[in-house]
Amino acid sequence: MPATAVRSHRRRGTSRKASAKGSPDAPKTIRARARGRAKGSASVVALRYGRLAAMGTVAVLILFAGVWGSWGAAQHVMLTKGREQGTVEVTRCGADMCTGPYTPVSAGSTARARVEIEKSVAVRKGRTYTVVLKPGGTEAVRSGPAGVLYAWVPFGGALLLASVVAAGGLGRVRVGWVLAGSGVALLTAAFLAV
Repeated sequence: MPATAVRSHRRRGTSRKASAKGSPDAPKTIRARARGRAKGSASVVALRYGRLAAMGTVAVLILFAGVWGSWGAAQHVMLTKGREQGTVEVTRCGADMCTGPYTPVSAGSTARARVEIEKSVAVRKGRTYTVVLKPGGTEAVRSGPAGVLYAWVPFGGALLLASVVAAGGLGRVRVGWVLAGSGVALLTAAFLAV
């Protein structure tokens, strides 16, 4: 084989090796791809944390709304010091409210011919209930263990809703089960006490 043929063959071999390694721009291309992957993974991480933040906010808002909905009645039932306590015999029920005479039990409370109590599954005509009067009016709230449990029913519903968000939206299945179990226990206890 002549020397010129060997040289040209060697040149072709080196050019093949150079093309196998890539062009002089190959490191730039590799870096650009790496940057693209880093940007892609950064956006995936940002979306993931954004989803977690959004779902966490939704779960907290649901729980807050449940507490807010329950506290209107629960504060009167749980914080009874200084409030008028007694019993109401329900004699008449309308669309939203039931009424009946109030008999005082606590010191300083006065009898009333007619007080109102919200009509619900916890109140039936012809039955007598222990109640706490709301300040400055004739509206009564059912007291005792049944009254406490019934006052927290909206929070029990909020626990069930938040469990779905925690398990599905946040991917926290155990937390979802704990929230759901707590909500079911609260609602069941309220149902049995009423």
